[in-house]
Amino acid sequence: IMLHSTLALSLLLIAVSSNLAMAIKKEKRAPQTLSRGWGDDITWVQTYEEGLFQAKKSNKPLMVIHHLEDCQYCQALKKAFAENEEIQEMAQNSFVMLNLMHETTDKNLSPDGQYVPRIMFIDPSLTVRADITGRYSNRLYTYEPQDIPFLIENMKKALRLIQTEL
Repeated sequence: IMLHSTLALSLLLIAVSSNLAMAIKKEKRAPQTLSRGWGDDITWVQTYEEGLFQAKKSNKPLMVIHHLEDCQYCQALKKAFAENEEIQEMAQNSFVMLNLMHETTDKNLSPDGQYVPRIMFIDPSLTVRADITGRYSNRLYTYEPQDIPFLIENMKKALRLIQTEL
């Protein structure tokens, strides 16, 4: 009887712990709806405010991607962004990441208009980096799929600026 109840208890513990493990795994994967296709291995923050808090706390730059679901340019950039291993790796390890499908009330994030897609960098001192721009003078913070190497350079620049300035 002792052996039987020990076995039953062990099986119960195994069942409970595997359910728990699955629940924990699910919990860990929950924010992936926040990726919206930009990269499922990246930990995304939900709001600009949370992004600023995390940037300050972790001393990492915040990267804000403004986009819309029905914008073909956003879709094309998203695909290139998600498929680029170097970007995904940097975004995952060195940045606080936020993608937004609505405008923020922070006017600093739309210095030259509220177009999409646009990508802006905010350093841990909470300064919006107006000096990290894309290639187009009429839309300073926009990137196209062929600009991915340029975006990578700008991500590296955002990281360098932290080391040299802060």
